[in-house]
Amino acid sequence: MMKSLTELDDDIVRSMAIGAVFPDFGGKINCIDFHRKDDLLVTSSEDDSVRLYDILNAKLLKTTYHKKHGADRICFTHHPSSVICSSRYNVNSNGESLRYLSMYDNRCLRYFKGHKERIVSLCMSPVNDSFMSGSLDHSVRIWDLRVNACQGILRLRGRPTVAYDQQGLVFAVAMEGGAIKLFDSRSYDKGPFDTFLVGGDTAEVFDIKFSNDGKSMLLTTTSNNIYVLDAYGGEKRCGYSLEPSPNKDIEATFTPDGQYVVSGSGDGTLHAWSVNRKNEVANWNSHIGVASCIKWAPRRVMFAAAASNVLTFWIPNNSNAETGPMDTETEHHPQ
Repeated sequence: MMKSLTELDDDIVRSMAIGAVFPDFGGKINCIDFHRKDDLLVTSSEDDSVRLYDILNAKLLKTTYHKKHGADRICFTHHPSSVICSSRYNVNSNGESLRYLSMYDNRCLRYFKGHKERIVSLCMSPVNDSFMSGSLDHSVRIWDLRVNACQGILRLRGRPTVAYDQQGLVFAVAMEGGAIKLFDSRSYDKGPFDTFLVGGDTAEVFDIKFSNDGKSMLLTTTSNNIYVLDAYGGEKRCGYSLEPSPNKDIEATFTPDGQYVVSGSGDGTLHAWSVNRKNEVANWNSHIGVASCIKWAPRRVMFAAAASNVLTFWIPNNSNAETGPMDTETEHHPQ
């Protein structure tokens, strides 16, 4: 009997352990993303690779290399074998800073030009063909997969970070000084309809996520703090401090029910907190160093954590929390 995600509790979260290890990357893993509906994970790495995994069977399905542009930020489109990937090399106004790639036949379906510096945030709308990119050139660009030309630009202060809510109706942009601006996706050109300030912490926000129910926002800052905000009023629901991680941004993730937050830390540990009770529920040795990329699978009792050049899949390590065919006892080392 497969555990439903609505049944997550402290015991299941505490039981999470490494179920599969993929140590064969030739460079630092930059970004990971789960497909919303299929049991797939994609990674981008500084060895210029994009890799596609079957998460149920802990299997590497495909590796493509992108020597000309590199592979920096990455996210799935709605199609299970198509991704958007940002470039690491030759990023300027004439360069192809974003590419729409088919993993099925290793083709570039479309290039997107416009950003003048590296892209640090990338996300796909959950409801249509729109996607957003935030760049060190202090702009957020809104795109449509079907059109080469940029559909809209927001000029901002500092490093922008972007996220859509799960309904695709609202997007958030974090910017300098801990300000979070909320926009209506259909009329963003009218400006933000609300602005939140993360009180007392003026560090840059380098990651935002909305909970699946749209009620909470998860922020991770460069000062090693994690905040959960009320997505409607901006009030701080809870906050957690991590061990410092010099020169490494650390990602955090909601569980699909929005009840827990999981994050890496600068001392090489992983932590889980209860959002409602505001207490730490579990901590683990990551076994791979500082986990800078971490995401919980949308429909499974599973999360993925990546540090440097190793990817790990975490699943419940007991017979009462079965998640499917993935073996909970042995580590999988792909050939």
